[in-house]
Amino acid sequence: MFVSDFRKEFYEVVQSQRVLLFVASDVDALCACKILQALFQCDHVQYTLVPVSGWQELETAFLEHKEQFRYFILINCGANVDLLDILQPDEDTIFFVCDTHRPVNVVNVYNDTQIKLLIKQDDDLEVPAYEDIFRDEEEDEEHSRNDSDGSEPSEKRTRLEEEIVERTMRRRQRQEWEARRRDILFDYEQYEYHGTSSAMVMFELAWMLSKDLNDMLWWAIVGLTDQWVQDKITQMKYVTDVGVLQRHVSRHNHRNEDEENTLSVDCTRISFEYDLRLALYQHWSLHDSLCNTSYTAARFKLWSVHGQKRLQEFLADMGLPLKQVKQKFQAMDISLKENLREMIEESANKFGMKDMRVQTFSIHFGFKHKFLASDVVFATMSLMESPEKDGSGTDHFIQALDSLSRSNLDKLYHGLELAKKQLRATQQTIASCLCTNLVISQGPFLYCSLMETKNRRCKLLPLVMAAPLSVEHGTVTVVGIPPETDSSDRKNSFFGRAFEKAAESTSSRMLHNHFDLSVIELKAEDRSKFLDALISLLS
Repeated sequence: MFVSDFRKEFYEVVQSQRVLLFVASDVDALCACKILQALFQCDHVQYTLVPVSGWQELETAFLEHKEQFRYFILINCGANVDLLDILQPDEDTIFFVCDTHRPVNVVNVYNDTQIKLLIKQDDDLEVPAYEDIFRDEEEDEEHSRNDSDGSEPSEKRTRLEEEIVERTMRRRQRQEWEARRRDILFDYEQYEYHGTSSAMVMFELAWMLSKDLNDMLWWAIVGLTDQWVQDKITQMKYVTDVGVLQRHVSRHNHRNEDEENTLSVDCTRISFEYDLRLALYQHWSLHDSLCNTSYTAARFKLWSVHGQKRLQEFLADMGLPLKQVKQKFQAMDISLKENLREMIEESANKFGMKDMRVQTFSIHFGFKHKFLASDVVFATMSLMESPEKDGSGTDHFIQALDSLSRSNLDKLYHGLELAKKQLRATQQTIASCLCTNLVISQGPFLYCSLMETKNRRCKLLPLVMAAPLSVEHGTVTVVGIPPETDSSDRKNSFFGRAFEKAAESTSSRMLHNHFDLSVIELKAEDRSKFLDALISLLS
């Protein structure tokens, strides 16, 4: 069931209990976790934190801890599946679920006792009505027995005929209801998308409790920015939520210019600004940022010689010397940096990049350290997904969580360096795929990478990518990416249901372990028949 009063029905319930936090491995979940940890610290709430990266880890962790806890909080996992069916908990176990994954499973919505959904009601959820999905079984049994009270044979025969007609009608009505139910559920569940950031939901709780701090506000901003960077929400949704947070920023960071309100040297300041859609450019060189930001790399087509020439033309149009562009941003001439944003935006418009300027937020720690929200997203994500083998997934999770605290700026800077390596490696891999025609067009979708760069349909087609997962187990990871579009109210993906049906029709050995249903594990030898079924399904 949906929780209407987060304060009474959630926070005041867990405040006096020991609770277990299951937190998914994404930046928004980490930010929501940080806000909740800060609230728990204020009220001395006892909790245990367990990071989970997939359904198998969640099931294992739940089995390990279910005897010790009655209350469980799930952040960015659990809303889009039948949680009780997967975890098989005791009847007195309570789950509080704060998750951005949509659509929300209907069993979770209509379970009033064990599932409590911490989800904003103003999101466009479109949950089917209860009577369209669930049916009382008792009504089918009440007329099942005949009444044999010594009546005349002719009366018995008449009653029997009437009963047969009635049963036939009831059976037909039930079949019609079941067919309608299947159609309703198919329409409701066929697309996956994301709702309001969990970090924003937790910040609103802190605001209700009058315990919201500037740090919490920054974590909410980073959580929202993660959704935008990962392309999980539309530009319209992003701008709307930025407007909500902007009001809180004004409230928390308003200062008068008199002496009594001067800022201390090591204070934290958050400000709203329009900035460039370039990854880490203030901590990198402008040239590296232009080459390794997915937006500019795709618009210039930097994997081709023609694309490299267009980049040179772009820099020439701005009038920036190569020497300045290729050195660290911090070392650029101040005279160039002063008008850099306007120069880039003006030239970007000429080259067809209308969205180079974006609404965002920045944070200052004293006078020395300044970060954009997207900088923190890239750094935290890189720490969490670090390929370094000097620690487990849990160690990387804790390191990423720590990097969000202003007392651990060294970890954040380490994350920025990792992010640069990851962005560079990503662009090199993409360029390699495109230049060597590794990916082929399968008709209704593109498989692995784009083959025909001149194909005008490329932007309209979804993309399916497969990569080796485990040589030992002979498995691959398959990811479905929806096509680029600005027309939808939300970022819909149909791959979750399509993957299920393709695997079912071919008996392919598939595992849905990721919290996003459009990411699966598949046996390598089943890949060909799985793709054939997917092509047939989507054609």
